[in-house]
Amino acid sequence: MKACGLIVEYNPFHNGHSYHIQEAKKTANADCTIAIMSGSFLQRGEPAIIDKFHRTKAALDSGIDIVIELPFVYAVQNSDIFAAGSVLTLHQIGVSSICFGSESGRISFFIKSYENYKEKEPIYREILKSGLTKGLSFPEASRIAYENIGLSTKELDLTLPNNILGFSYVKTILEHQLPIEPLTISRTKNNFHDKMITDKIASATSIRKKLFEENQITEAIKATIPEKSHYQLSDYKSLTGKWHNWEYYFQLLHYRVMTMSLDELKNIHGINEGIEHRLKKTAKKATTFHEWVELIKTKRYTWTRIQRMFIHILTNTKKSEIASFTNPYTIPYIRILGLTKRGQAYLNSKKKDISIPIVFGFNRDKNPMLQIEERATQAYYSILDPRIRHKLFQQELRVPIIRNRS
Repeated sequence: MKACGLIVEYNPFHNGHSYHIQEAKKTANADCTIAIMSGSFLQRGEPAIIDKFHRTKAALDSGIDIVIELPFVYAVQNSDIFAAGSVLTLHQIGVSSICFGSESGRISFFIKSYENYKEKEPIYREILKSGLTKGLSFPEASRIAYENIGLSTKELDLTLPNNILGFSYVKTILEHQLPIEPLTISRTKNNFHDKMITDKIASATSIRKKLFEENQITEAIKATIPEKSHYQLSDYKSLTGKWHNWEYYFQLLHYRVMTMSLDELKNIHGINEGIEHRLKKTAKKATTFHEWVELIKTKRYTWTRIQRMFIHILTNTKKSEIASFTNPYTIPYIRILGLTKRGQAYLNSKKKDISIPIVFGFNRDKNPMLQIEERATQAYYSILDPRIRHKLFQQELRVPIIRNRS
């Protein structure tokens, strides 16, 4: 069986995701689709609006055949680490292609840009280092470096978020010489950061904004999400009383920073260049999460970078832990969150070719990466009523979700 991989967050699952699945199947001529999905916390440093299992159900009910979890150590990272963890895990499960959405929509532009990048990589790194030394943020320093080697053009604008991620996916495939065909489709009707719903295909950013403003699923929101996703969003809210956002974590995060020593903060992944002093100083003034980020933010420390840093403080994730899995990259297992009958058939056909363990729930003899995953999951559920928290955490110990759709 031929599988196409999709790298996703589904925060929440919406009509644009349905379009992506349909187009990916068509473009890849695939027998099944495998989504690798971030779990409790996401690439831009945010808690997922609903838990991984409700998002898995929405995906399986909307055309995905297997949902595997992108480990936390790769999920809350810059585009290169996020991409490497995603692509290398999909390689382990045997996908023959990966299809991603992009503002460009032409895979030849990505490949051509990678070839240009490899030819001029030393120049890129020198300009990048110079920009960082001047106090620029990584995205801004990287943009300038790309422009200087002729990469950010009308053909492939590397200031746009999906083009950036797509370039990292292609870079991972080509640098590791993986037998995976990269494919891309154009994003349609909206931009990644759009904050207003203007069409039935809307950005996840605009849908979340509307959900938090209205605190309910209005008719405008219903028009942007499939019925199955609407059900999962409603079910989670009914069960927990909330959709997750950063403000719910403010008090716990504030307590962590106020009670940690500077040395303890320095050991946390993402805390560099003395930012721990600024964290301590601003913590004495901040009364909300939003206010705290605004107090910390500088030209170098973007909103996204601060959010990622806060997640690693919340989960007590240390630099040494991340380094052990990213230098070099290590994929110790494949964790399956859910699958359909077609997904089961695919796994049975590939069983002999998959060289690393397939795991489902947490267990006593956990791999160190799974131990970090469990810690992140506990942090994610920490804002819930203890009885609900216990009930939801039990999902982590069970066999995966199975849907009868073939």
